[in-house]
Amino acid sequence: MRYELNPTQLSALLPCVIHAEDRLARLDERVLRHAIGDGFRERGHFFDAVAALWVGGELVHVDDLVLHDAHMDARTPTHELTIAHAMLRARRRLWQAEPGWGLDPTGIAALRGSGETGGETVQARTTPSEDETEDAFSLELAAIDALLARSDRLLEETTSRAPETKAAADHDPLGLIHDDEWDETERLREWRAVIQDADRMPPVLGAAALYDAWERLEPLRRQHWLGGLLTASYLRMRGKVTSHLFCFNVGLKTIRFERRRAPDRFTRLTAFLEAMAEAADAGLKELDRLTLAKTQMERRLKDRRSNSSLPATIDLVLSRPIVSAGMVARHVGITPRGALNLVADLGIREMTGRGRYRGWGVL
Repeated sequence: MRYELNPTQLSALLPCVIHAEDRLARLDERVLRHAIGDGFRERGHFFDAVAALWVGGELVHVDDLVLHDAHMDARTPTHELTIAHAMLRARRRLWQAEPGWGLDPTGIAALRGSGETGGETVQARTTPSEDETEDAFSLELAAIDALLARSDRLLEETTSRAPETKAAADHDPLGLIHDDEWDETERLREWRAVIQDADRMPPVLGAAALYDAWERLEPLRRQHWLGGLLTASYLRMRGKVTSHLFCFNVGLKTIRFERRRAPDRFTRLTAFLEAMAEAADAGLKELDRLTLAKTQMERRLKDRRSNSSLPATIDLVLSRPIVSAGMVARHVGITPRGALNLVADLGIREMTGRGRYRGWGVL
């Protein structure tokens, strides 16, 4: 699949390319220098995971994803929620890794869960940074990553004991899991070949070409959502968006299905470029909302004692789309009743209105 655009197509795409380049540059600069950049990055993981499922035709509530990630589910997790959480963990892993790691064969294999991870990758997942040693939530994530790393090594040892073809045929005689006519390895190789063509284009146009190739080739049947993450990783590798992992799916959900899946490649590329601009605009508006919310909540800190738990609560509220009393209590180290008092002191808005649990947040 080659992406050699003729001069006429390139001239027609130029306005969309310029607009997307400008919006992404503005967003990257603001997040890079913003005081709440960390909270914006973490919130973006949740919103992009939910948007990716929406683009794929599934509905996942962001509050359910936040509670599932905090191990405080209000109900039994659904299959869609499990997929959204897998994407959430993949986004965090991509952000913690080197910019070009996700596009390498080793990185793609690790994201697929095929067990072909290297020692450096496992070390990065199992060892928390110095800033996270005092954070109980980060320690729990590190423990989960360590468990996943051990599982990857066990799978790799198990699959290396017997020929892969015979083992797959014995355990899956009907081809329900492994389709012999769908060679994912070959399709991934064809998709990675498009990276060379994308490198000769402007960053946003190259990212659009990569995502279009992913949509047409469909390398992974059960992890199709990886295409948006790898597109964001490509923008980070090209140096276009370095302050965070770009939330491409947030903008993609605003584009009509007929344009995203149009038979004409020019229409699809235009739609993907517009999706990048829409996602960047949504990010700028999100920064404005978070800035206003932080200013309003920090006014409540006036005349408070120096060891007040309100600053830590504000950081948690700004880093999650929604928080519950249990999350605040565990993050700050107080009782649930004290967490309710902190939420009341901040005056943040209740978002759920559900009887089984209450949630507050900034939207």
